[in-house]
Amino acid sequence: MSRNVMFLVGLVGAIGLVAACSAANGGNAFDDGGGGAGGSVSSGRSPEPPSTSPGGVGGFNPSTGAGNPRTDGGAPCTASPDADFDKDGYTITQGDCNDCDANVNPDAIEVVVSEGDGGGAPPEPADEDCDGTVDNPPGPCDDNLALDDTDPLHGAWAVDLCKQATPDGNDYGILSAKYVRANGSATGPSRQFGIFSGFGPNVNAQLGTRMLGLSSGRARITGQAGACGSPTCSGSGVSSPPAGFPQNVPGCPGGTNINDDIALEVRLRAPSNATGYKFKFKFYSFEYPEWICTSFNDQFISLVSPPPMGSINGNISFDSQLNPVSVNIAFFDVCLTCPLGPGELSGTGFDTWNDAGGTSWLVTTAPVTGGEEISIRWAIWDTADQAWDSTALIDGFQWIANGGTVVVGTEPIPE
Repeated sequence: MSRNVMFLVGLVGAIGLVAACSAANGGNAFDDGGGGAGGSVSSGRSPEPPSTSPGGVGGFNPSTGAGNPRTDGGAPCTASPDADFDKDGYTITQGDCNDCDANVNPDAIEVVVSEGDGGGAPPEPADEDCDGTVDNPPGPCDDNLALDDTDPLHGAWAVDLCKQATPDGNDYGILSAKYVRANGSATGPSRQFGIFSGFGPNVNAQLGTRMLGLSSGRARITGQAGACGSPTCSGSGVSSPPAGFPQNVPGCPGGTNINDDIALEVRLRAPSNATGYKFKFKFYSFEYPEWICTSFNDQFISLVSPPPMGSINGNISFDSQLNPVSVNIAFFDVCLTCPLGPGELSGTGFDTWNDAGGTSWLVTTAPVTGGEEISIRWAIWDTADQAWDSTALIDGFQWIANGGTVVVGTEPIPE
């Protein structure tokens, strides 16, 4: 069936889906403290109350262990220079500034909790990473990155993954970064990825000053060198999809082949005190609304290895009906007749080259174990043909280390 014939079928489906999407969007909420999709993350920093004894942050004396009320099996903490009392892999001699708390050591990440987070008083400030300064999380690293920068490490920086890890060490951060195809095979530099300071006048970076764009066409907007100038630009060509993809939407015909795919894959080691992570993304497509519920189902996925509990074939970005990110996802609410209107299409090309639509900023969360090594592959592709391109923005990666339980899920950011 040609796209001209399928336009009428898709348009009928679009009307019904837009109504359903509007109803679904009305009940979405996300706790920016780290929860999401039914999970909860407490705002407590650690189980022990602040000490008032002299010496050390919060009254704890790291040389003697005095001033910390933590007990272990009923016995008081008896930290000594070489004992590693809290079993976090570091002794006081090796730089552990609180050997009575396993969440505090040089491989931990700072936890900064604002007053009122979690509905109560803020916890006592602490120096989780033992650098001698309280509440100083890593700063931004993406200033002055160019749109056409092809270094994959800089692509990770644009997502706000800043710290590099030592390959044979215990420290957290980036172990490797590379641009690949959706199935992980090698690819070269292209205009299918780009680093943006803004995506038109109304879409700004969510953390730092830059964000990463991945596109099945051109990761460029109106007025930028190399912009497509139309709804369709060919890219990397025919490809083999990752196992389990493209993921079909129940009740809709699904394509089986993918084209013009591109991905950024990062391998990471989690901080010792991390219980999860989160990142933000937006998805735009020229497929919307004409090609809703058709085989032309361009998709964006966040493929994680090892796959966390709750993922779908390793993918952690999908809606409450388990639909992958595509024009069929429940969060499409940026378009001429959508709840958020067309403002976030302005100046992007999605407002001038054809009718199109997009999502608001969404947040995906997933669990992780402290010190665990994982890979995340953010990938996008055209499904069934090479026409009517789609683009995803990824930004604002953050580790979650403030306690509680983190589950896989994706939700809009509340207004």
